[in-house]
Amino acid sequence: MSASHSACSQAIRAYWQLVHSPVRQRPVLALLIRLLAVLALSVMVALVKLASEEGISLPEILFWRQLPTIPLILVMLWAGGSLGRLKTHRLRQHGFRATIGIIGMILNFGAVTLLPLAEASSLNFTSAIWAVILSALILHEKVGIWRWSAVLAGFAGVIIITQPGDGHIPLLGAAVGLGAAFMIALISIQIRDLASTEDSLTIVFYFSLFTLPLLGLVLPFFWVEKTLYHWFLLGGLGVAGLLGQFLLTAALRYGSVSSVIVMDYSGLIWSTLLGWALFDNLPVAATWLGAPLIIGAGMMIAWREHRLSRPTRNIGPGT
Repeated sequence: MSASHSACSQAIRAYWQLVHSPVRQRPVLALLIRLLAVLALSVMVALVKLASEEGISLPEILFWRQLPTIPLILVMLWAGGSLGRLKTHRLRQHGFRATIGIIGMILNFGAVTLLPLAEASSLNFTSAIWAVILSALILHEKVGIWRWSAVLAGFAGVIIITQPGDGHIPLLGAAVGLGAAFMIALISIQIRDLASTEDSLTIVFYFSLFTLPLLGLVLPFFWVEKTLYHWFLLGGLGVAGLLGQFLLTAALRYGSVSSVIVMDYSGLIWSTLLGWALFDNLPVAATWLGAPLIIGAGMMIAWREHRLSRPTRNIGPGT
């Protein structure tokens, strides 16, 4: 038992050093890690859909997704001798982040249960488009012709995919998917503010700390008897979600956000493959026409954000 405990502690310390020690930029490795992160998160949402189709309710899925986070972070911080990093003077801001975060998770997982995986993934990519709009409205950032053109192109892709009135996909599912992407953009702005004073693990810790008790209170009203297969799905989505979070963090140790974000769009490939393998569902032609517009809009926005973050160059007014 002591040998096992020692090996576990060494593994945790190794991960801690990977995440928090300065390393040189390795863009190819960063891209590979980000690709694996997106794969892990795609597996998570596929397991969410399978669990939902097995009759497990959304509140219960959310509870089991969140449950491993707190003990794991506590063990990691303890192994690294850094429990003091959980001290915060911004509990109110963490509470607000938890409120919008749980709404975002409900909408994100809800979209997966209502839509085919590829369509849910495509609509999720509109978060970059919503971020531009929110930056203009909330942060009063100046947005020029390039990014507004990307916004219009992205929403044209949404219209092509959803085809309002055609019945290709349920309008409720499309609305939930767009709402989930909007919440992701809103959460990103809130996290940007919190990250100015808080560690990333601290933000994740307090998100779970605030949301788990609420999910635990409603859990008895949604509890269903489970088979071994059900527990496999719930355990699998929890592990895949945590693995995805850790890989996202690791990728940013070797490359910048602007350099690795392109790999996020591989989610459409993973979702398509998982949808075909697990649900015998392939995207229709409208999705293949609309998704490139949304992805192209997101890449354009990421490119302009990268250009704007370089203060030594004058890139002109058309931002």
